[in-house]
This record gives sequence, C-alpha cells and structure tokens, in this order.
Amino acid sequence: MAETTIGQSVGAERTTEIQDAYMAMTRTKRMYGGIMLVIFIALMTSGFMLADSRNAGGFWDGILNVFNFPGEVVKEASEKITLLPALMVKFFPSLIETINIAAASTLVGGLIAIVLSLLSTRGLARFPRLIGLFRRLMDIMRAIPEIVVALVLIFILGGGPVPAMIAIALHTTGALGKLFSEINENASLKPLEGLESTGATWTQRMLLGVVPQVAPNWLSYALLRFEINIRASAILGFVGSGGIGYDLKNAFSWGQGRYDEVAAIFILLFLTIVFFDQLSSHYRNKLVGKV
Repeated sequence: MAETTIGQSVGAERTTEIQDAYMAMTRTKRMYGGIMLVIFIALMTSGFMLADSRNAGGFWDGILNVFNFPGEVVKEASEKITLLPALMVKFFPSLIETINIAAASTLVGGLIAIVLSLLSTRGLARFPRLIGLFRRLMDIMRAIPEIVVALVLIFILGGGPVPAMIAIALHTTGALGKLFSEINENASLKPLEGLESTGATWTQRMLLGVVPQVAPNWLSYALLRFEINIRASAILGFVGSGGIGYDLKNAFSWGQGRYDEVAAIFILLFLTIVFFDQLSSHYRNKLVGKV
C-alpha cells in the first residue's frame, strides 16, 4: 500500500510539473504573439502614415470621393444603355486577343514549368546537384512582376501582344514550376524503379512513370493559372501590350463622353472571367475526381 501511495504521489507531482511547463510555454507563446502583433500594427500604421504623407492628396481627404468616378460611369452608361451591346461587339476582337495572350502564355509557361519541375524534384531530377539552381531560377521568374518584364520588353520590342505574352509566360513558369514540383514529390517511385530495371532512359521514366500520376493535378493548376493570366493580360494592356486593357486605357483617357465604352469593357471582362472561372472549376473538379 505504501509503495502504491508513493507511486501515485510521484505520478501526481509529475503530472503537475508537465501541466505547469505547458502553461508556462503557452504564456510565453502568447507573450511573443502579442509582441509580434504590436510590432505588426506599428509597422502598418507607420507605413500608412508615410505613404499618405508622400501621396499627391491625403487619403482621408480623398476617401470621401471614392464613389464619384464609379457614379459618373454608371450614370453615363445608363443614359446610353442602348449603345452598350454594339460597344461590346466592337471590343469583342480585343477581348479575343486578351484571351489568346493568356492561353499562349499559359501553354508556353506550363510546358517549361513541367521540365523545370521535374529537374528540381528530389528523387526525380536528372541532375541532382543542379536542383538548387533550377529552384532559384523559378524563384526569380516568380518574384519579378509581369508588368516590370512587360515594360522592359516593350522598350526593346515595341508595343503589342508579344511582350505581354512573354512576360506572363515567364511568371507562369515560375509559379506553376513551384506547384508542379510539390505535386511531383508525392509521386510513387515504384514505377520508376521498374522502368529503370528495364533500361528506360530518364525521359522515358518521366513520361511513363511520373506524368500519368501527376497529370490531372498539373492540368488543374494550369486551368487555375489560365484564369489568373486572363486578368493579368488585361492589366498589361494599360502599359501598351495590346488586348482589351489597351482599349480600356484609351477609354479612361478620353474621360467623360466615353464612359459608356468603359462600362461595356467592364461588362465584357466580368462576363469573361465568370465564364472561364466556372468552366475551369468544372474541369478541375473532374480532373481531381470530385465529379
């Protein structure tokens, strides 16, 4: 009985020590979390105040006018609502150009991303010592905004859809390459071992052993990226890269009297993004087996 009582006492003391240690650790984490939150709020506040002081107009003075421009666009568009269908037909070719830019950049960027992802995945890489190099290359492609690359290419190649396509393709390569490499890491290596035992080359092992396993997820991410690239190609039109964004910039530049064109372009973009969002979501779900 005495031994049992002593054992229970020691167990209770040990449990108490564990509970005290856990509570101390929890308090420490909460303290650090609170400090980080205070630092974050201080940085955000100071950054906002600095940006507001360097802005051409004060934020609080201008925030009251935030609905003025949309109100003018809606008012003029409602007055010329009968012209909107004809304007939408007028800008439809530019919309097709924007979609073509997005499709071409997604295709080119996706194909390059496949190669880079296979070369940067541990266990699959053709040159294991160069895995770090290929990953840093994708990081660089992903880090540089499309608009910066597009501006440089416009200076070199001139305005048009080609600079936009190249800029978006580079960013797509970095983004999809990262996602593809993470998918590749979950692929089973057993098919590769079997193919290697038969004397298959690295390319044959990738095509026959890896691609069938990961292709559905690859296509799912590629479709998601295509949606993003449609918006990106429209934005790049503002810097002279063609497409419907260029027409939107011109309509904005003319100001009042052309706001019906702005409304028509916005409606086209909205309908297009919704359509491709629903379409790609449907096919993504089918690819990953949810339908």
